[in-house]
Amino acid sequence: MFRWFEERLEPFPTAEPAEPPKPLVAFCLHYTQGAWPWIAVMAVCTALIAVLEVSMFAFMGNIVDWLSNHSRETFLSDEGWKLALIAGVVLIVMPGIVLVDSLIIHQTLLGNYPMRIRWMVHRYLIRQSMTFFQDEFAGRVSTKLMQTSLAVRETVMKLLDVLNYVIVYFTGTLIIAAAADLRLMLPFLVWLVVYVGLLRYFIPKIRVISERQADARSTMTGRIVDSYTNIATVKLFSHSKREESYAREGLENFLNTVHGQMRLVTSFHFSLYAMNCLLLFSVGAIAIWLWLGSAISVGAVAVGIGLVLRLNGMSQWIMWEMSALFENIGTVEDGITSISLPRLVPDVPNAPELEVTAGAIDFDSIGFHYGKGAGIIDRLSLDIRPGEKIGLVGRSGAGKSTLVNLLLRFYDLENGRILIDGQDISKVSQDSLRAQIGMVTQDTSLLHRSVRDNVLYGRPDASEEMMLQAVRNAQADSFIEDLSDPKGRRGFDAHVGERGVKLSGGQRQRIAIARVMLKDAPILIMDEATSALDSEVEAAIQDNLYRLMQGKTVIAIAHRLSTIAALDRLIVLDKGQIVESGSHEQLIAANGIYAGLWARQSGGFLGLDDQEAAE
Repeated sequence: MFRWFEERLEPFPTAEPAEPPKPLVAFCLHYTQGAWPWIAVMAVCTALIAVLEVSMFAFMGNIVDWLSNHSRETFLSDEGWKLALIAGVVLIVMPGIVLVDSLIIHQTLLGNYPMRIRWMVHRYLIRQSMTFFQDEFAGRVSTKLMQTSLAVRETVMKLLDVLNYVIVYFTGTLIIAAAADLRLMLPFLVWLVVYVGLLRYFIPKIRVISERQADARSTMTGRIVDSYTNIATVKLFSHSKREESYAREGLENFLNTVHGQMRLVTSFHFSLYAMNCLLLFSVGAIAIWLWLGSAISVGAVAVGIGLVLRLNGMSQWIMWEMSALFENIGTVEDGITSISLPRLVPDVPNAPELEVTAGAIDFDSIGFHYGKGAGIIDRLSLDIRPGEKIGLVGRSGAGKSTLVNLLLRFYDLENGRILIDGQDISKVSQDSLRAQIGMVTQDTSLLHRSVRDNVLYGRPDASEEMMLQAVRNAQADSFIEDLSDPKGRRGFDAHVGERGVKLSGGQRQRIAIARVMLKDAPILIMDEATSALDSEVEAAIQDNLYRLMQGKTVIAIAHRLSTIAALDRLIVLDKGQIVESGSHEQLIAANGIYAGLWARQSGGFLGLDDQEAAE
């Protein structure tokens, strides 16, 4: 039974995620698609439970009157069938409805519903542009994903739950009180008007501060995660105290929103309690007065006071539910600001896959300025022949890394186009584009998974022997067998830590090289591929790298010019323009920028790109 209800709602929908709308209601509806049938059944069950619970008060009043008006000898014969009906409702109908309602809420919705939202949001965000992730804390993004998924669930379910109870209970209360005497209904009516007024005053204030609190919470988490992610830098500069202050500022901002929220809650709670006490006094006084005048029965007095006591608990519950509802609404609205953003680098509708047959690359009069209107790259043209191996040379900020990022379509061009084998890369799917390009970066980042998972990331369907061969070619087998982690996993099963922090720079680089060797893509980009290796290991890997380059179109960025001097053609960039082009010998003979760099370097290094100074 449990399993059947757990499988009613698919937690991992396969439909391609679309950009979510920005308005609150539309956003919640967007992420509730597929769950509505079960939410509707839950709402019906909740309404039935509320109707039956209110009816129990009317039954209670009738029982009091029956006991007052019948003798013990004739009570069961006169009212027995009514008591049997009530018993059937209490023992069978109500537990049955509650069981179905509980199964739908706890088995079908509470787990699967937010998981659907997490899955859909994650699939949308993982395809966001590089700019999106450069502008946000990773911890802040993940926190908002988790917070928002739960907040959408709570907003939708609590809203339906509260509305059901408010409509059914309060309407039922007024009807039952009016059935006894219209004068008995008046205190309930006044109370209801004042109660709605309290909600209208306090809830919007709680909503505003809850939105601030959600933003402060994600910022607080992001600051703490940022410190942990960059712990090596923190320790290297002895800035533990500085990081404490940085984190404390975030913690204090969050605590201030909590204090403000709790002040509102205390004021609301006291006002409501005082109002409930007045209602109890008023209903009790009016009921006794009416009874003294023989206007109502003893049962009506019992029902009136019973309804007040029930409303006391109900109003407190609704207060907390409404507070939680608007707190969740604030969280959703805060999440919308990070989630409901268009993809800056989208695929065209029904984008075909890139097919690489030769590997020719053509930068056709491209322009890109990071939105600044000018600078970086302007009307640059570069034709790379199939299988040609070129090196990009230039000072920091010359445009080398930008050119590579544009080829990978991390950013969209502002002018011109880039063609691979005659296909405009802006018209093909990004996944297929990057599947045809292998890249070894200078700043190697590994996944916090096993060594095997990291190597196979280049080609998940590779055989064990193919993986081992790539590892041997990258000279990584010598250290992998000695690796271990705190959970006792060893060798290829050992986990490497966040971003590969448990490995040395050279070890990370060799695993990254093995990953690209295993991918074996027709286009290869190397951005200081051997910069983290010592000379002995670099020499051992160099032959395998040259073997990897065979038959591929290669773009290599190097600050150590000796590593690219033997390539087919060297392209010298300066201020986003090609200023020199030719072989190493030709550029030395030309006695231009390259020759000057070569003369000054004498086997040393140029300054490293910081993603490009102009970025």
